[in-house]
Amino acid sequence: MVEGGVSKASKTEFTECWKIVWTTPYIMKLALSAGIGGLLFGYDTGVISGALLYIKEDFRDVEKKTWLQELIVSMAVAGAIFGAGFGGWINDRFGRKISLLGADVLFFIGAIIMAIAPQPWVIILGRIFVGLGVGMASMTAPLYISEASPAKIRGALVSANGFLITGGQFLAYLINLAFTKAPGTWRWMLGVAGLPAVVQFGLMMMLPESPRWLYRQNKVDEARAILEKIYPADQVEEEVNLLKQSVENEKAEEGLIGKDMISRLKGAFGNKIVRRGLYAGVTVQVAQQFVGINTVMYYSPTIVQFAGFASKSTALALSLVTSGLNALGSIVSMAFVDKYGRRRLMIVSMLGLSSCLVALAVVFFQAAIHAPSVSQIESSHFGGNNTCPVYITDGNAKSWNCMDCLKAKCGFCAHKGNEYLPGACLIDEKSTDTLCSDEHRTYFISGCPSSFGWLAVVFLGAYIITYSPGMGTAPWIVNSEIYPLRYRGVGGGIAAVSNWTSNLIVSLTFLTLTEALGSAGTFLLFAGFSLLGLVAIYLLVPETKGLAFEEVEKMLETGFKPSAFLKKSNKSEMHA
Repeated sequence: MVEGGVSKASKTEFTECWKIVWTTPYIMKLALSAGIGGLLFGYDTGVISGALLYIKEDFRDVEKKTWLQELIVSMAVAGAIFGAGFGGWINDRFGRKISLLGADVLFFIGAIIMAIAPQPWVIILGRIFVGLGVGMASMTAPLYISEASPAKIRGALVSANGFLITGGQFLAYLINLAFTKAPGTWRWMLGVAGLPAVVQFGLMMMLPESPRWLYRQNKVDEARAILEKIYPADQVEEEVNLLKQSVENEKAEEGLIGKDMISRLKGAFGNKIVRRGLYAGVTVQVAQQFVGINTVMYYSPTIVQFAGFASKSTALALSLVTSGLNALGSIVSMAFVDKYGRRRLMIVSMLGLSSCLVALAVVFFQAAIHAPSVSQIESSHFGGNNTCPVYITDGNAKSWNCMDCLKAKCGFCAHKGNEYLPGACLIDEKSTDTLCSDEHRTYFISGCPSSFGWLAVVFLGAYIITYSPGMGTAPWIVNSEIYPLRYRGVGGGIAAVSNWTSNLIVSLTFLTLTEALGSAGTFLLFAGFSLLGLVAIYLLVPETKGLAFEEVEKMLETGFKPSAFLKKSNKSEMHA
């Protein structure tokens, strides 16, 4: 879900970071208060996956209509696209602090609307509000942290925001698991999201605006007062001068490319260097989403149910493992991205992702083949009125297994003694679920009993471990380094919109794809996208590790070619 900007930070930076925040805790107060925005971002990504299991229980329309489930999940992403764009204007016009406060209000309103929603369309409305808040927070929190941090530890503190995003996802799964037995289940899961927003709102009310924004508004004394709290007294004057020079350079750059977005876009696409940077930046952002990561983050418990774990609490507990691995991977990325480089990590990550997705496709294919058969005796045991009507009228019903039953929009009641033996195919209604459960049988509506289910969980975990350190963070780092200074804002904006849009496409179609292609076919499709992304990254994305911005610009001006396409005499001249 996953998403968010992560700046580079070396091991030395992290050591220095601890020293500075220990002596100046005010810096950590600023960073953690703003970082709650990242936590909100991550929480929303994770919480809907578990809540959806219980929303389907309360609203039969949601359970029966795949497109309605996809709308509930993806409308937050749609809102985030507009929230990020609108948030950029608010950041420039009213400041970073106001933007974060506004995001908190939107998130709180959205959480309350979802918690009290009487109908599915009200949940969708709440998701849009939450999405607007997430979009604003996702681009404002790293900006505020970077502008309110000492330069030498800026990368470490902004990287911590990325960890809070994955930490928010992990927290969401914990909350989901905690409320599985509570009355109202999904209402609590979604409503609790309002609490971090309230906490951040209270903290931000007591904190100052970004010193950089204040200086741009000619509020020099206020900017200086904040810098005095961040830097030792003997460094304040130097930092004020650096800030003055930076703001003046920024304004000069704006004068060259124009302040309005249309002028900036024209300049960007008309510039050969920026165009090549966009090829790389947009490629990695689209590839990040089309490996299917947010199908795992948004639908993880559902995927676990596809693998044959019918229990909602079991599905949530197993999903908690994948979320924890994602948080762990973000720490690994901080440690290795500057050592091994962005390009290498992404290529290795894409190779691993392709392999894991193919393995998942094989597991789900085998699970479908070996699904328990449907027994006429077992089905008739519950009475003709409760038996799946499609099964009754099908002349080839003797060949049916559990997967055929689910494809017919019916439910599979497993054998009482052994769920791998032939079971009953029943009408998918609340009453038949109860009838099945009363006999101490397991009722399946999303997946079938499978001895291969544990393998699916293993490969999901391997998928996350492979994704998080490489494709999880490197695309954002590349986009912070690949564009010339004057076009960094517009280039990063275009790439971010491509990321959110790709996220929306994937999350809005996943369940429909599983119905049309099956779980195996869907994961195989994502494996194909991963291989295409791997080829595109190899051909279009240069290594930016350790290069000054001017060196990156020079490399793009001459044109990047991967080492395999270069003559031996030219290889040493390129950064592959």
